[in-house]
Amino acid sequence: MALKSGGKMLFGALAFCAALAGVARAESPVVVELYTSQGCSSCPPADEILAKLANKPGVIALALHVDYWDYIGWKDAFARPEHTKRQKAYAHQAGARTIYTPQMVIGGVDHVVGARPMDVVDLLGSHKARPPVMQLTARREGEEVAIAGTPPEPAQGTLVVQLVRFTPQETVAIKRGENAGLTMSYHNIVRDWQVLSEWDGVAALELRVPAPGEAPAVVIVQKPGPGEIVAAARVK
Repeated sequence: MALKSGGKMLFGALAFCAALAGVARAESPVVVELYTSQGCSSCPPADEILAKLANKPGVIALALHVDYWDYIGWKDAFARPEHTKRQKAYAHQAGARTIYTPQMVIGGVDHVVGARPMDVVDLLGSHKARPPVMQLTARREGEEVAIAGTPPEPAQGTLVVQLVRFTPQETVAIKRGENAGLTMSYHNIVRDWQVLSEWDGVAALELRVPAPGEAPAVVIVQKPGPGEIVAAARVK
């Protein structure tokens, strides 16, 4: 949908699931960010795709709800201005003049209309075929998360270490706006995206950070910009 429309697209769920099953597990999971909105009529197919990706080994699927459609009749309770800012930063890095929903950003570098499942599967396969450049682990210890990583090979320059916390699933009855009358289940809804530190990648990465509560979390190591995601790990 608009600030440039991805259009309203249907997809073959069976074909998508079959293709997704053929994508092998990666040593470093591939991060998929979906920029979506409850007020976007083109977004429900992409939200369904993300729901399938959320349970796929080797994929970290995250839903970042944006706030720029809140004015058209339905305020998205999951929307955050920080998500819109991040999507705009990706657009700037890519030389794009507009942002839109639904959009998926895969591995921090590949942008695709989020309701095109086979394009998503192709990009996932491409990313999973790349050898990992570092090892990353994240382990919960009480109210903290211990993060450890090996120096990247080859060197990647300065990197940004981030902790992302999310809600696994929530169901929403949408009463107004373009999706009025729909009841949608949303998955891996990002609630907090925290920049922990910059890392030069020369020495091993060792961090301990507070993470109170039981919300699931992932750690993402990424080039500035935001740019390419070098490594990611679920907090276990």
